Amino acid sequence: MRTCLLTLLWAFLSLYVNAMSITRKTMLEMGEMGGEEDRDGAKGGKLLKRFKRGWMWNQFFLQEEYTGSDKQYIGKLQSDMDKGDGTLKYILTGDGAGDIFTIDENNGDLHANKRLDREEKAFYSLRATVVNKNTGLKLEPETEFIVKLHDINDNEPKFGKELYTASVPERSNKGTSVTQVTATDADDSMYGNSAKLRYSISQGHPYFSVDPSTGIIRTALGPGEMDREKREHYQVVIEAKDMAGQRGGLTGTTTVNITLTDVNDNPPRFSQSIYQLSVPESIITGTPVGRITAVDKDLGKNAEMYYNIVSGDGLDMFNIITDKDSQEGIITVLKPLDYEKTRSYTLEIQVQNTQTLDTRFLGYLPTKDMATVRIGIEDVDEPPLFERASYVIEVKEDAAMGTAVGSVRAMDPDGYNSPVRYSIDRRTDLDRLFNVHSGNGSIFIIRPLDREEAAWHNISVIATEFNKPLQTSRVPVYIRLLDVNDNAPTFASFYETFVCEKTKAGQKIQTVSAVDVDDPVGGHKFFFSLAMEGAYRGNFTVKDNGDNTAGVLTRRSSYSQLHKSVYLVPVVITDGDFPIQSSTETLTVRVCTCDREGNMELCNAEAQTSSAGLSTGALVAILLCVIILLMIIVLFAALKRQKKKEPLIISKEDVRDNVVSYNDEGGGEEDTQAFDIGALRNPEAIEDSKQRRDIIPSDTLYPPIRRTAIPSRDNEDVRDFINQRVQDNDSNPTAPPYDSLATYAYEGTSSVAESLSSLGSASSEGDQDYNYLSDWGPRFRKLADMYGAEDSDRES
Repeated sequence: MRTCLLTLLWAFLSLYVNAMSITRKTMLEMGEMGGEEDRDGAKGGKLLKRFKRGWMWNQFFLQEEYTGSDKQYIGKLQSDMDKGDGTLKYILTGDGAGDIFTIDENNGDLHANKRLDREEKAFYSLRATVVNKNTGLKLEPETEFIVKLHDINDNEPKFGKELYTASVPERSNKGTSVTQVTATDADDSMYGNSAKLRYSISQGHPYFSVDPSTGIIRTALGPGEMDREKREHYQVVIEAKDMAGQRGGLTGTTTVNITLTDVNDNPPRFSQSIYQLSVPESIITGTPVGRITAVDKDLGKNAEMYYNIVSGDGLDMFNIITDKDSQEGIITVLKPLDYEKTRSYTLEIQVQNTQTLDTRFLGYLPTKDMATVRIGIEDVDEPPLFERASYVIEVKEDAAMGTAVGSVRAMDPDGYNSPVRYSIDRRTDLDRLFNVHSGNGSIFIIRPLDREEAAWHNISVIATEFNKPLQTSRVPVYIRLLDVNDNAPTFASFYETFVCEKTKAGQKIQTVSAVDVDDPVGGHKFFFSLAMEGAYRGNFTVKDNGDNTAGVLTRRSSYSQLHKSVYLVPVVITDGDFPIQSSTETLTVRVCTCDREGNMELCNAEAQTSSAGLSTGALVAILLCVIILLMIIVLFAALKRQKKKEPLIISKEDVRDNVVSYNDEGGGEEDTQAFDIGALRNPEAIEDSKQRRDIIPSDTLYPPIRRTAIPSRDNEDVRDFINQRVQDNDSNPTAPPYDSLATYAYEGTSSVAESLSSLGSASSEGDQDYNYLSDWGPRFRKLADMYGAEDSDRES
């Protein structure tokens, strides 16, 4: 009741304030208008009477969503000039005038014709005026007024989403904010409580709560209750109610799916405390032996763990790593296993999280877990085992054949201690320089060795059990040949020099050095000297420089090309190792003419020929080129001779019959284009200007040929016709160079059988006498008997 009284009081006050404002505005406009009229009257010399106008308003507000059947009455507009005599007319303009709003032009009553929604449009601006019905003149200027819609609670609250998704860490404290939901109400928030909302939770107790004013959702339970491992997903329904949550208000709801995110509050735990594994002793190092599993209730990184071996007699024999995908512990072999030495191992393995563990809720529970792993070793029949993984043996290169250079030893690792037989893999000793004793593994030489050919020999020795030949193993043996001074030093290169005819005694003409394929421990040391038996000791001498080089010096001040042009100086080179090795090398010295500075100008003829002539390799190359060129010429001539053919017609005068193939097939009896057969039957009908029918005629190339009449005789007519055609073709320069095949039915005058064609034959087939066939010989006698018999039968 109190609310209704307050609403009515507020409405009356609003009407009063609006009426005062409009009346004041109208009076102000009338005052301005009257001032203008006074001024205009003063200007025109007439005094105009000022009329006072006033409006009386009954209603400024309209309730939205009107459901009545009649028009909704808004209010009444009345002018002071309205005397009630019906001479005035009220006119309404503005928003919705004539459609939504209408006015009674006689009395000024204002009505709404349609149902209005404040949420679509909250107010309408209208203008009203009064005119004289008779003259149509405005009696008052337009005045603007506003019609406002009263709001009613006709819209329920609506959330921005139908479904919200949120998350909060598990073990959160009570009151931790999760998310915020917001609803809106389309009703007027300035009028009443239609848009005042209150939030509440209708589903999700007792885990969550919502702030009634802000819509913030918070946790409602403590850390001990919000455990993801017990429950991970929650569905909360939030309700928003207008009218400040009072009874009768409209409500809207939304759903919030809340997920508890994981925190590291659970340590890993082994699924069992003791694991039993077995592995063969022949397993390769690094191979997995088995897997052990620990379980962590957490997720993601919080469930990552690592394993380590903390104790046990297999601490140095095994290792454990973590499988990143399955988080299992993989035990691998770290060192080779031997069943004969140790038949089982025990490992103590520990597991723990890689991330920091939240221990607030563990109490006295340990953060790590332990498990025992027992690994049994299985016996395997193994091949022989060498004492070493590889052997290195040294022997001098001059060792005699049959000398033992070393030995290898292998034994059966199994308990049977089977005897072993040794052999060399010949694929590693292709030259068969070594052999091995099959019983004791001694390696000895069977061929001479030379370090200068190969300093190292790498062979493989195979050990095989006698009782089980398939059980074999091998070991590499590296044999190094030690150097022995068995090679004499030589010149480092071929030396050849010259000496001027005019020189000085003691002049150095060449420096020589030496090399040695041997490799002494202390390095090379060479000594140079002139050969004792040399005939040139009075001409040259050798000076050892002490650094493995020597200088060749002159002992005379003049030399003569005419006396001797070339000197061969023998130089003895001796090494400093034991046993001493030496060799004699020859230095070639040529006598030349030199200028004052000692530069060579001219040597002896032998030297010039040697320097200017071509080398043997160059001469051989030139000779090969000449031979190849001659072969190409001969081949070209032979090919050209093979391609040469006989000419088609050797001479124009030679017109003998020649069979020429043009790959052109004739048309047979149907081919009437090459020759007019009618001419044979009637030679007199030939036209003088008749052209060939097998080529394109051309009047410009050759003129018509005059022909003489051919006498009509049997064979003579045809012969003359053919001769005429031959003459025409011979004299025609455009005729094709080939014979056109045509049938002329003419066999020649010397033919006994004359013509065989029926075209020019005067007798029929029945009048023929075939007895003359008997005169042609035995080959035609059978044919004469056949046709002669037919004639006799016909006569009888």
